[in-house]
This record gives sequence, structure tokens and C-alpha cells, in this order.
Amino acid sequence: MSSASVTPSLFPSSMLTRLHAGAVIAVLVVERPQQAVHLARALLAGGVSAMELTLRTPAALQCLRAVREEVPEMIAGAGTILRPAQVAEVVTAGGAFGVAPGTNVAVIREAIAAGLPFAPGVVTPTDVDMALQEGCHDLKFFPAEPSGGLPMLASIKAPFAHLGVRYIPLGGVTTANLDAWLQDPDVLAVGGSWLARRELIEAGAWEQITALAAAASGIARKVRAAATI
Repeated sequence: MSSASVTPSLFPSSMLTRLHAGAVIAVLVVERPQQAVHLARALLAGGVSAMELTLRTPAALQCLRAVREEVPEMIAGAGTILRPAQVAEVVTAGGAFGVAPGTNVAVIREAIAAGLPFAPGVVTPTDVDMALQEGCHDLKFFPAEPSGGLPMLASIKAPFAHLGVRYIPLGGVTTANLDAWLQDPDVLAVGGSWLARRELIEAGAWEQITALAAAASGIARKVRAAATI
């Protein structure tokens, strides 16, 4: 692969290295900032060092700010960015990255202008093409399992393989299929809501969340270690 053909990433190389090594990003819906702080610490205790706080609750940005301030070792970003105006809000809250469920050109351009590392959602070759045309190199494959899983990803990524595109599958990924997803060399990391479902967060079941994170990170370490042999 010639270096001239590879699309530059919007993500800093240091963040990409950490995301690839950790291989798991917790995708979360959180109602209160203090919950988010407890949650970040519980995930870190289980070996998961990246989290996506979805903008689906009124306090999501406050939660993001609290994590960035109180648990700075956590890579905390924002998901469900649907409107360009939300980009500035995420940046102001200290978001390390942004994610969207789809490929919205206006949002992508706003993120690039703001310097926010951004991963748009893709599920078709057209989506991938649009994202690449806008300068995005690291893409969220969503919804992963309902859209056809690994066979579907293999099909849509084939025409773009020479560009070195990386994918973050989300949707239907669990500990049962985590190793299969991570064995794909083009998967940067996987996103998972199963690590901390809403009912566990509301119950303050931090030890259970840590156990779920530990199970996932354990699988991820084995897959990544095997890939280096």
C-alpha cells in the first residue's frame, strides 16, 4: 500500500494507538454527572479505557464534562451527534472525539473545522465513499449485526481496502462475538452498550459493570496479543 493512497486520520495517532490496544469502547446513556464519574472509574477498573456518552439525555454534556475533569485518564467522547451545532457543545465539554449514527456531511465538516476527531456512521459502500470524500478515515459500522455482521463488513469494505480505512462496529456486538469482530484486521475497536446497560447504571451496579468490562477487555487482550505473534 503506498502512503500516498492512505487517507489521513482525523484522530491523533496516540489516541488511535490506545483505542486499538484497548479495542473496546463502552457506549452509554447516562442521566447524571456523578453516575458518569462512577461509571468511568468502574470501566477503567475492568480495563476499558474509552467511553462514548451518547447525546440522548439532557445531562449528557454535563456528564461528559464531569468525566473529562474527574477521570482524565478515560478517553471520553460523545455519540449521537446529529446536528452541526452539537459539535461546538461537545468541544466545549471537552470531548476527546465525536461519533454519529450516520454520514451527515454538514456534521462532518463542522467537526473537521472544530478539530474534533470524528467517526461518522456507515452501513453501505455509498456511506463509506461519502465519508472518505469528506476526509474521514475511521468509521463507525452501524448497526453491525442487524446489517449483516462480518460478511456485510467484508463486502462493503473491499473496494476501499487500499485506502487503509478502519471500522468501529456497533450494534449487536457482545462478549459472544467480540473475538470474531476483533480478528478482522480492519476493525480498530468495537463499541458496546452491553458493558453498562441503563438499568445497571441506574442501580449503581459498579462492581457488575467492572466485571463485564474485565470480561471484554480480557478477550480483547488475547485477540490483540495473538495478532502480534
